[in-house]
Amino acid sequence: MTGGQRDDTARGAAAATPDEEGSHGGDPFDDALALVNGPRRPPERPGSGTGTGTGSATGAEARSGAEARTGPGPGAEAATVRISYAARAATPGDAGDTSRMSSTPDVPYTPDDPFAPDDPFASRASSPSDARHASDTPAPTDNRPDPTDPTDATAPTPALPWHTARDIARRAVTEPPAPRTSALAAALGRTLAAPLTALTDLPSFDTSAMDGWAVAGPGPWRLDHPTGTPESRPATGILAGHAPTEALLDGQAIAIATGARVPSGATAVLRSEHGEVRASGGGRRLYAPRPVPPGQDIRPRGQECRRGDQLLPAGALVTPAVLGLAAAAGYDELTAHPRPRAEVFVLGDELLASGLPEEGRIRDALGPMLAPWLHALGVETAPARPLADDAGALYEALAASTADVVISTGGTASGPVDHVRPTLRRLGAEVLVDGVAVRPGHPMLLARLAPGRHLVGLPGNPLAAVSGLCTLAEPLLSALAARRPAPPYRVPLAAPVHGPPRDTRLVPVAYRDDERYGLMAAPLHFHGPAMLRGIAAADALAVVPPGGAQRGDELELLELPWPAGWSAGWTPEAPTDWNASGER
Repeated sequence: MTGGQRDDTARGAAAATPDEEGSHGGDPFDDALALVNGPRRPPERPGSGTGTGTGSATGAEARSGAEARTGPGPGAEAATVRISYAARAATPGDAGDTSRMSSTPDVPYTPDDPFAPDDPFASRASSPSDARHASDTPAPTDNRPDPTDPTDATAPTPALPWHTARDIARRAVTEPPAPRTSALAAALGRTLAAPLTALTDLPSFDTSAMDGWAVAGPGPWRLDHPTGTPESRPATGILAGHAPTEALLDGQAIAIATGARVPSGATAVLRSEHGEVRASGGGRRLYAPRPVPPGQDIRPRGQECRRGDQLLPAGALVTPAVLGLAAAAGYDELTAHPRPRAEVFVLGDELLASGLPEEGRIRDALGPMLAPWLHALGVETAPARPLADDAGALYEALAASTADVVISTGGTASGPVDHVRPTLRRLGAEVLVDGVAVRPGHPMLLARLAPGRHLVGLPGNPLAAVSGLCTLAEPLLSALAARRPAPPYRVPLAAPVHGPPRDTRLVPVAYRDDERYGLMAAPLHFHGPAMLRGIAAADALAVVPPGGAQRGDELELLELPWPAGWSAGWTPEAPTDWNASGER
């Protein structure tokens, strides 16, 4: 079941009205989320003098809560506490569990942008009088878990900052799988385990760069027939793949094809369009309109590389061009790290594999999307496997899987049929990331099932799942494949994007040309957690910092694993004069 739908069903009866939730005077975005998702914690007021936290009775608690949610401040080194789920106390239904924010469906009043400036909650900032009233409120006396107490096993794990979570995912792989040697074609998409060095000079001999004549010395030149060829038969000259048998003497020329080996004694190649053949004294002479400089249109031996030169370093991705280079350099096999193996489990009783939605059931959008997406990342994966909302079925599937990475969708919240976390506890998995301060996709998680085997739990909402895939799965799989992390790619924003005050936001964008800034990233509509229309037309995801960004701000982009403009460059209205039969 998708996270957003499951949370709405499980908590619909408990959802607060705007008047009830607004009376608490808490953080406007937490209030808005609580309105949609139901109460996440007991009502609280802002801490005295802080004006930033969701607020408990004292300013210290408010500050601690904010730090627990957002991680260390600027310049502080993030500390990662890795605790086996088996050692944690199970706290299903705990009001303080941050997994309650498992889904952030579009807020009703702004379905396209839940953080728009006309959001009535976003415009209602806490006033100084709210803080004064909060300071008079006595501290609660309940026994709620304390997120700041490392000895409290019932405390929810704070959501990690987005960059910290991504770094943890990459560092979760201490050593990639051992490299394997295979035929060239089988190495496509893998990562070189050793530098690619040339086994021969490239080119291996002097070759002709053009069709024409190989000439020796200054012209004009005598065109001789090869030895043993009748004078009445036109000379074919030297063809590619055929080695010349005789050297050219000064004043001689012979026809030659592109790529053919230049005969000994030749000083240049005269292009066919630059030469003129004339009959002269019973023979034929080749004339050039201007002098031919030595070496013209000859590719000398070793021009590209010499034997033993390093062509590519270890860690380079084996692309089709790399396969061509390796073959040219003399390789029949390559030693490369294996492609990671992944298995996809799509959880939910409500998902249909075909047809139109009916009777409360919806089409599975993630199954058809995730396996091809993983293939584009260079991952071996079978078609997605649907699983019912059954704890036993999930346990058996995870226990039997031999994949390097299991990708699960849905079930990461704390609803009655959300079985991912209880199953991880049962398996004794080590949780590395439990919630990320990012929208959409807050309840994503990363766990180590066993040495060398991991699970990435994605939310059930489609765009939230894409967020989790790019945040946790992509860096984990890249490390498993021994790929070097790509340097951050930044592009100016074409329009402002609003965002929550403490969470990073991932927004689909498309490349656009601008007269002033050049290439820009234009935010796309339809980017709610349950929507795919925006990402389907996108070139990348923009990493929007907490608080949003303005037009012209340079933002980090996560490019999608297919060519830029491949999706957005075509529209249903685009004219075409070609059809599948080839007729025009």
